[in-house]
Amino acid sequence: MEKILSVLAVFFFLSGSAQIYKAKDGGTIISFYSKSPLEDIDATNKGAIVVMNTNTSDLQVRVTIQNFKFKNALMEEHFNENYLESQKFPNAVFKGKINEKIDYTKDGDHKVTVTGKMEMHGVTKEETYEGTLSKKGNEITIKCKFKIKVADYGIKVPSLYVKNIAEVVDIDVHTVLEPFVKK
Repeated sequence: MEKILSVLAVFFFLSGSAQIYKAKDGGTIISFYSKSPLEDIDATNKGAIVVMNTNTSDLQVRVTIQNFKFKNALMEEHFNENYLESQKFPNAVFKGKINEKIDYTKDGDHKVTVTGKMEMHGVTKEETYEGTLSKKGNEITIKCKFKIKVADYGIKVPSLYVKNIAEVVDIDVHTVLEPFVKK
């Protein structure tokens, strides 16, 4: 993970003198919720890599699919093997840009939109998400809720399980970023 962060930081530094922020250790929680007639499914991932360049407003998120944890081990197994095929598609990646101009020298809360490319399950789509960005001291907190239509990303649900899994899944992202310091 540190190697990936270093590569991302080098990329951002090459794009100009930048202030790079990265997710604090344990500072990112991504969860999803699928409501369906037969059973609700939810899972949480606490291992995402998030990097942001405050000079360019570039934001990148990399989520290891197998890091989603479920209450039910069988659900987790089906999620990884049958739906997200995490051996074949191990990560979901978002590369985008915050659209609003933010003064990062001042503390405050901001409604923001981020536009970019989401790659998941071998499919890449242009997406725009709404959220909030809060700057307080040396930390930046980003919160975002959005929906993903599973069919848009080529995730197939066998007809036998169509009543078990929602066509649209709710995603909730919460990350706390701190300045990146090369070690």
